[in-house]
Amino acid sequence: MANKWGYPDLGFGIGLRSVHYEHILKNSPPIDWFEILSENYLDTGGRPLNVLDQVAERYPVVLHGVSLSVGSTDPIDFEYLKKLKALGKRINARWISDHLCWTGVVGHNTHDLLPMPYTDQALQHTIERVKTIQEFMERPIALENASTYLEFSASSWAESEFIATLAETADCGILLDVNNVYVSSYNHGFDPKKYIDRIPKDRVVQMHLAGHTNKGTHILDTHSDYVIDTVWELYRYAYRHLGGVSTLLEWDANIPSFEIVHNEALKARKFREQEDKLAAPALEEAPAYGD
Repeated sequence: MANKWGYPDLGFGIGLRSVHYEHILKNSPPIDWFEILSENYLDTGGRPLNVLDQVAERYPVVLHGVSLSVGSTDPIDFEYLKKLKALGKRINARWISDHLCWTGVVGHNTHDLLPMPYTDQALQHTIERVKTIQEFMERPIALENASTYLEFSASSWAESEFIATLAETADCGILLDVNNVYVSSYNHGFDPKKYIDRIPKDRVVQMHLAGHTNKGTHILDTHSDYVIDTVWELYRYAYRHLGGVSTLLEWDANIPSFEIVHNEALKARKFREQEDKLAAPALEEAPAYGD
């Protein structure tokens, strides 16, 4: 396995959304896996949890959250972690992920993924928090690069260097959101390929793809449309660098039919197959060792 924990390449999945519940339960579509938004199932029962139990019996499921707030200066919310840990065990979650961000301060939740200051102090602070969280969870977590629209003038690290160093030092995983790399590169003017070059292969357990909304002066990460060609090409580049990694298509607003979302996710397979065909002749023509 490419990553250090031996997490498998699950294939190509989509987010489990309530508008697709009926279709999934009735048809058991041939999809590889599902990702759920953790917070949608932590404090609820009834139909949502019943549906999740049925889905988890049929498909691999991973947890993806928005409330871990690893970069916050507020105390770690162990009640939240307790619920998250229990849900992961209940559905045999293959792994648990969240975002490299902070979501509030002094007990106030902004319900947004706020950008980190990429400083030495913030890095050390976040490393210690991740270690504590993983010790409590009794498993590694994976952190996603969030899309950002503002940067801290105090930052002394490039985001890619920050997340790579964090993952290696705290011994956690990375969820590489290829769309977010592109969105942030557009908003801040950095090279998205150089960003991907810095991401350590053995830390990446999953990738995200999504559509966004281009406002001309900036891009909003809306998850409301098809993936654009430039992001697909960046995904192809990431595949060359990282190899086969579980890939998920996010579509969270203006959600179309299950078939449309699934077909968009399956485009990732086509890109990987195309890349494999391009690489095959070079491998066949390479001289054998000792020739």
